[in-house]
Amino acid sequence: MAEERFQTLHEIVARARQNLAPGVWDYVVGGAETETTVRRNRQALDAIGLRPRVLRDVSRVDVTSTFLGQPVRLPVFAAPVGQLDHLCSGAAADVGLSCHRFGVAQFLSSVSPPALEDLAEAVPGGLRVFQLYANGDAAFVDDHVERAVAAGYGAFCLTVDTARYSRRERDILNRWGTRWDTAGADHGNSARASLSWADVDRVRQRCPLPLILKGIATAEDAILAVEHGVDVVYVSNHGGRQLDHGLGAVDALVPIVDAVAGLATVFVDGGFTRGTDVLKALALGAAAVGIGRLACMGLGAAGSDGLVRVLELLEDEMIRSAALLGITSLDQLDRSCLAPARPVGDPHVLSAFPLLEAGY
Repeated sequence: MAEERFQTLHEIVARARQNLAPGVWDYVVGGAETETTVRRNRQALDAIGLRPRVLRDVSRVDVTSTFLGQPVRLPVFAAPVGQLDHLCSGAAADVGLSCHRFGVAQFLSSVSPPALEDLAEAVPGGLRVFQLYANGDAAFVDDHVERAVAAGYGAFCLTVDTARYSRRERDILNRWGTRWDTAGADHGNSARASLSWADVDRVRQRCPLPLILKGIATAEDAILAVEHGVDVVYVSNHGGRQLDHGLGAVDALVPIVDAVAGLATVFVDGGFTRGTDVLKALALGAAAVGIGRLACMGLGAAGSDGLVRVLELLEDEMIRSAALLGITSLDQLDRSCLAPARPVGDPHVLSAFPLLEAGY
């Protein structure tokens, strides 16, 4: 059983690295160009310290929450990841099954099979969001909106930070995937490159579901999103896989939360791999935190059971850390729980798992 095999997240990451082919592993952990944004995601989290309060009754700690009004076991969701089928056949369906079993939401990427209708059929009753790359014209986008509504998805997510694909040099060096062979070309998609706020307005008019914009990284764009009727501002730098030398996700989160001022819900992803990471984001004002690479590592380690185990371990870390902070529910988290801190090591994509270097 996964519970017996994996007592720590370290063990899951180590097993995934062992199981996955080198090209797939590099696809999972890699970022754009110098991978500076990847490192800054971790550095921004490490630069936040926690301020524990003591002598409080923390005999019972509740880390449940809601996701777009629906109860969830954790304020954590499986972030959309493209090309999941390279991890294992049917990986997106495995993610849906894992999330449904545990009790959190799944974002299905439009570039990961199965089709959105097939996933809804494979995991009936799951809490799902459909995420779309606008790889076609207005009719293409509108068709996906209608299909997501008809298939019973809980929200519709439009990704807005891929006007051009980045240069992901691990993939290029490995000659892995479908884009390396034209890495020197413009590599744009005219529909994505021309996507504008007018398109957001059109989707907003046609979509009866909560509308999420993924890839917001500045307060200015967050304010525009609210003005255009967006329900959820999804703070993300694509896990450091698009614009190199961007800010860490948490550094972008704070001004966006302040700018939105409660007029929209705020989600975030980018480098979140431990329970304390999630607590920090919640204390800064995020309503939910996405895990992408960590979800992939759970799948790589042990399929659906591995991802469920990732969520169980995150839950355990969150409960223990919340108790040590002196809080008994997540609504007690705020910025008074945090303080600036000096990072203790060089940040990188796996630096939240220092025992890997010791051979564990």
